[in-house]
Amino acid sequence: MGKKLPAIDAAKSFIQKNFPDCDGAILAGSVIRGEETETSDLDIVIFDGKLFAPYRESFIDFGWPIEVFVHNWSSYKAYFFNDCERARPSLPRMVAEGIILRGEATIASIRNEAEELLARGPKEWTNETISLKRYFLTDTLDDFIGCTNRAEAIFVAGSLAEATGEFVLRTNNSWIGSSKWILRALKKYDMELANHFVDAFDTFYKTGDKNKVIQLVDEVLQPHGGRLFEGFSIGKPML
Repeated sequence: MGKKLPAIDAAKSFIQKNFPDCDGAILAGSVIRGEETETSDLDIVIFDGKLFAPYRESFIDFGWPIEVFVHNWSSYKAYFFNDCERARPSLPRMVAEGIILRGEATIASIRNEAEELLARGPKEWTNETISLKRYFLTDTLDDFIGCTNRAEAIFVAGSLAEATGEFVLRTNNSWIGSSKWILRALKKYDMELANHFVDAFDTFYKTGDKNKVIQLVDEVLQPHGGRLFEGFSIGKPML
């Protein structure tokens, strides 16, 4: 990769080299949150009013893997909307939390828009959606309880962790995430609950004991009526 420059210096040099005429640029990601690791990359959002369509591109430069998300002054809106619809506000979070490296005055209104979206939270689940999610979470929990194959149970546990995290966060008007962002979203919502999650699944992966995971899922379902199987229906025509 060559000599690794400090993150901000690398980002500024990269912008000057590859997007010298852009209107605005933001450095986001783990490096600006103080969570940088050996494999961290630089996430850079570029705004260019001359751009016809948005795109994403990957580079290796100045000692860093670099991901750029390039937008004009209107294309970002569709990404904001889609991110919020799926309750995973990737671009709004980058814009709201990142360091503005160029075009602070022109980016200010977009940053305000992103901050307002994040503060508002995701769209509230309907009662029908909650019932549907309860049913499938119950089904995954039953698979987990009944699974006697250790190898299969490992994968069921992963699906159960993600579904349980989604359920508790969305029923409490909180943003969700995937992979490591599941835990980060849980910590932001409730640190004690996040620790409970980690302890329950860590115990299962280390020892095979399922009891803490089962208890956790039941606690998450309880405020909404608990497990759901009997009486659940979807798509049944009205008589």
